[in-house]
Amino acid sequence: MADIIDLKDGVYEKVISRDFDKKLTKALADKEIWVDREDVDAQEAVGYLSSYLEKLIRLCLKEIADENQDHCVKDELALTNELVEKLASRIANLGDGHDVTAEQFLLKSLEHRANKIARKKWEVPATSLVNSFLFTNSRNDVSMIHELNREIMTCDRMDMLISFIRFSGLSLILPCLRQFTAGGGHLRVVTTTYMGATDPKAVKVLSELPNTEVRISYNVKETRLHAKSYMFYRDSGFSTAYVGSSNLSRAAIADGMEWNMKVTEQDLPGIIAKMKATFDTYWHSDEFQPFQASDFDKLSRAIDRERGRKEEGSDTTYSFDIEPYPYQQAVLDALRTERLGKGRWHNLVVAATGTGKTAISAFDYRNFYQSRKGKAKLLFIAHREEILKQSISCFRQVMKDPNFGQLAVGNYHAARSEHLFMSIQTFNSQKFWEKMDPFYYDMIIVDEFHHAAAKGYHKLLDWFHPKILLGLTATPERMDGKNILNYFGGHMAAEIRLPDAIERRLLCPFHYFGIDDPVSLSNIKWTGGHYDIEELENVYTGEGALASQRARAIIQALERYTADMRDVKALGFCVSKKHAHFMADYFNRQGINALALDADSPKDVRNEARQKLESGDITIIFVVDLFNEGVDIPAVNTVLFLRPTNSMTIFLQQLGRGLRLFPEKDCLTVLDFVAQANRKYDFASRYASLLGKSHVVIKKEIQDGFPHVPKGCSIQLEEIAARHVLENINSRLRKNEFYITIS
Repeated sequence: MADIIDLKDGVYEKVISRDFDKKLTKALADKEIWVDREDVDAQEAVGYLSSYLEKLIRLCLKEIADENQDHCVKDELALTNELVEKLASRIANLGDGHDVTAEQFLLKSLEHRANKIARKKWEVPATSLVNSFLFTNSRNDVSMIHELNREIMTCDRMDMLISFIRFSGLSLILPCLRQFTAGGGHLRVVTTTYMGATDPKAVKVLSELPNTEVRISYNVKETRLHAKSYMFYRDSGFSTAYVGSSNLSRAAIADGMEWNMKVTEQDLPGIIAKMKATFDTYWHSDEFQPFQASDFDKLSRAIDRERGRKEEGSDTTYSFDIEPYPYQQAVLDALRTERLGKGRWHNLVVAATGTGKTAISAFDYRNFYQSRKGKAKLLFIAHREEILKQSISCFRQVMKDPNFGQLAVGNYHAARSEHLFMSIQTFNSQKFWEKMDPFYYDMIIVDEFHHAAAKGYHKLLDWFHPKILLGLTATPERMDGKNILNYFGGHMAAEIRLPDAIERRLLCPFHYFGIDDPVSLSNIKWTGGHYDIEELENVYTGEGALASQRARAIIQALERYTADMRDVKALGFCVSKKHAHFMADYFNRQGINALALDADSPKDVRNEARQKLESGDITIIFVVDLFNEGVDIPAVNTVLFLRPTNSMTIFLQQLGRGLRLFPEKDCLTVLDFVAQANRKYDFASRYASLLGKSHVVIKKEIQDGFPHVPKGCSIQLEEIAARHVLENINSRLRKNEFYITIS
């Protein structure tokens, strides 16, 4: 047993022997160490104690084997049977006869002779069916192709969970798969069209094998299947599975630098059970659709779209059917239930930015249009021209009609009113209600419905009486406390909140960093639920050293939390025009290309800025009241919150500008500058909105390092920033129970 001095500082899960306990007790008494010990319940103890015994027994058997005597195996068997006898005397239910036989004690195969003419020749894998093994495709490794083929020929059922399947890889195991399935073996395959990497021919060939089922996900936006596993189930209880980095391609399973772990049921039964249960979950999920040879053309078109190939004979996006993703279909089903099952025809859909709210509304309208045999008048309302242009384009694709609808916004003047996409400003300036019958429109859709509490929407919602009213928003909660749910009977029809959207991989994960802000806001005037804008502007742009010190700290944080400034494509949200231009000027003087934009910037200037950001000609755009809603730059990989906002609507909208999925974008880096704040400033709601979990204690989340963030995300607060936040939350605890838990 090792002496205490030989043990390294660190964490352990070490069973404490009697001898080791004496050493620990002495070292503690001599004040040489600190230790943590704990009791273990009976079920947990099974794993720890059996592992402890296994090590001791292995040590003893290895010592006997190392003697290299003729009688070594007999001595090993004798020790084994002594232990078995001891166990049998301790547990009566174990029964007799468990001692190991002395001759040829390892069973390698068994086959019943009934109804068989000849004995089967079992071609077993070279690697063990008992001990797990790591394949690295090194020169001295056993061939993984050889092992896969032997596993196939000795199993009863087989499952493959593969990101993509190439014909080059399938051909290496296809002869054995044909023989296996022809002999009654059952094969299940799950794969995807992700990145267009799958060969349609390979999927078709698999689907044509007997006793074989194939399921495939066409949902490249939500289903990011990266798992690669081959599972071989044996009724004998000696199942095995391979899990690692190899898709089914020649390079991956033959000669690539790939690592794959062979797991055995005898060695790791819990892992095998979990793999089977998880596979079954995927198999029964709506994400994966059954594939048959007749679906070959559909699969080929999906693969071609992922590879960027145009469909033959078509130059337009209106030539093929667009169908909702499964998560969108769930929302459509909820709307159908609300209307037909509960008689609620006015409904609100809450869906995080980037999940396709507009597409959901377009599919919903298409269903309604078809149910009315093409007679359904539509009014679509939004408050920005960019949103309306994106929306009418989406509807035209869903309706497969490039001429569907007309715009009424800015310089666009509609000639017809049957399918109208209109801004709320145009609606009011034209006094549109005076021209229209209250019952003219069958369906009215209002985007960004959280604005509907404003006076400008009252005439729209009071005048018209459509069969269907559909409100869309990512953030129904308003800082002023006005309740937009009053228009919908006090409830929401369906929700896809931000954390759920990230968990589903509809949006990219975020890595949030709370940065210590060198500027204190504790003395800034607080009125109407927010800081005074003019005072914020003065402190952020003043001629003294403080404004420059803050700008320098912002650049330092960018350099600290991003891998390479040359790859940064950032939006910085500022408090005012002056602040945005101050920041852009400071960055440019430091050699970092930047621009400032606001709501008054000409459209062509805004478009050019977006193009420069996407191309990398500039690193950051500092904005004011711009890019909050409806305008997307998916390439954005960094957002900077350079001003405090007490509005969760604005915070989530600005965060959402960077959450769009984009090639080569693994996550969104969020830099939030946290200052010593007014007691009324609301930090807790901000972190609650990022977590989205029930019954989570916000204060404890901060203290524990946010263990309940959405999958793939992280929230980290610098030490001083964390102290500011906790002080703020502590000062509010007695005022509002919300800051104790999210419920």
